[in-house]
Amino acid sequence: MNKAQLIERLSKQVDGVSKKQAEQFLNALTSTLTSELKEGREVTITGFGTFLSRVRYARGGVNPQNPTQRIIIPEVRVAKFKTGYNLKQALKGKR
Repeated sequence: MNKAQLIERLSKQVDGVSKKQAEQFLNALTSTLTSELKEGREVTITGFGTFLSRVRYARGGVNPQNPTQRIIIPEVRVAKFKTGYNLKQALKGKR
């Protein structure tokens, strides 16, 4: 499912919400999630899951174009998602 399909589904599932309003909601949600994760905070949606950011520490690696050359891969902040109980149960087919 892509963003346009998600917007369409949201507008159909919620009575009285146009595609434009669903798109505005989705854009607000993603920008809020992004800003919270950039600041290192967690966003928990009870029953669905938790979005969090973690630091992937610097490490050594190998240049794929020249395997004899060692490189340093810098530290970077990455997004993680932990599934909530209701989502886990739904994926297992128990709900």
